[in-house]
Amino acid sequence: MGYKTIIGLEIHTELMTKTKMFCSCANSFGNEANTNCCPVCVGLPGALPVINETAIEYAIKAGIALNSNIITNTRMDRKNYFYSDLVKGYQISQDDLPLCEGGFIEIELGDGTKKVNLQRIHIEEDTGKQTHTTEGDTLIDYNRSGVPLIEIVTKPDMNTPEEARLFLEKLRATLKYIEVSDCKMEEGSLRCDVNINVVDSETGEKTNITEIKNLNSFRGAVKAMEFEEKRHIALLKEGKNTVRETRRWDEVKNETITMRQKLGVADYRFAADGDLAPLVIDNKWIEDIRSNLPELPHDKKERFIDEYNLEPYDAGVLTASKDLAAFYEETIKYVNDPKLVSNWIMGDVLRRLKDEEVEIEDVSLTPKALGQLISIVKDGKINNNTGKKVLKEMFDTGKDPETIVKEQGLIQISDEGELKGIIEKILDENEQSIIDFKNGKDRALGFLVGQIMKASRGKANPQLVNKMLTDMLNER
Repeated sequence: MGYKTIIGLEIHTELMTKTKMFCSCANSFGNEANTNCCPVCVGLPGALPVINETAIEYAIKAGIALNSNIITNTRMDRKNYFYSDLVKGYQISQDDLPLCEGGFIEIELGDGTKKVNLQRIHIEEDTGKQTHTTEGDTLIDYNRSGVPLIEIVTKPDMNTPEEARLFLEKLRATLKYIEVSDCKMEEGSLRCDVNINVVDSETGEKTNITEIKNLNSFRGAVKAMEFEEKRHIALLKEGKNTVRETRRWDEVKNETITMRQKLGVADYRFAADGDLAPLVIDNKWIEDIRSNLPELPHDKKERFIDEYNLEPYDAGVLTASKDLAAFYEETIKYVNDPKLVSNWIMGDVLRRLKDEEVEIEDVSLTPKALGQLISIVKDGKINNNTGKKVLKEMFDTGKDPETIVKEQGLIQISDEGELKGIIEKILDENEQSIIDFKNGKDRALGFLVGQIMKASRGKANPQLVNKMLTDMLNER
């Protein structure tokens, strides 16, 4: 007996406009609570909204980048529901005439490429933000109320949490490439709702769809989907079904928790917003935006493969982030060896970024400094292992590699006379290893090399050490 998981996503993305969707209040994160507010933000009687043209431009840009059709006759609607973070009692959104229809993102799986289709991309305004205190009070900050959003709705084309993660990563990369959102999940500018259910492949029985709201990290989203997938399967095995409901992810308990019964479209009583005239989008404007779109992740990946002769996997990793791709191309200007630069970034640089949970734009390491380091290693002034130690020091101190090498006396020893003295001393101290080598035990050679590198504080030229050591062993 097998089960098929069905996953669809709704992603809310805040747009990086200077002002809010329908007024001139600042669209900025982290200000004192309720200081970026006006009568329009809180829906006071008589306050009239005015559409932010830049928000429409950014939404069109996202639609083009995600292969959607841009609808030229559209309008804004009122979505009626009551929550304490929605002071007007309705949210300005789009119902049956979204700005963008269709579209897709291709994700790369182990056995090929999969197309995840989009239903729509529509514009709406964000709500306020609630904070629940330990005393049981709820504080509300309306600075976020009215911030422009696009909601990207997929078709239920994903069948595993891993596919959903790959989709989200590709989506975030694309939105950052076209610079319509900073996609900072920790600040709430990219939030994801998951719709998930499971089908019994043998009987065809389906569980009811449950929705998991406001997931603000990819790791949390994957864990929530994995939990919900197991819960649905367990219920099917017991001959039960899920309740059609909205749930939330509890990071402490590592489980989803019921929030409320899931609402349907009819519950929202959508109606055209009488304060906002229908939008008619000029085709020339759409084509101007299309022609000024920057190079997108997929196109950049293909160019990296062709131009720098990189493996597809490496090119995919390097172009997954616009800033990392720019860092790579800038580094090549200082050391014209694309493959070698790729190896350093794919290895020690990315490992360090992962360990510190930061992005390349958040560290003091510069392309020029990394290029200088790679050049020093390439020229044989220091060996590869020493280069890795220098890179660690560069991350920690921000110093350039030549300064670190000079201060710590790390120049590689390639003088044969000096190396001969070190090797002879190690051989004199390890008679048994010489006997083992003569008896064909290869590990003895590795041991002796290690002792020589240790004696030289890692500065000995390893290629020269290997050659000289072998010659000297054969002479004994």
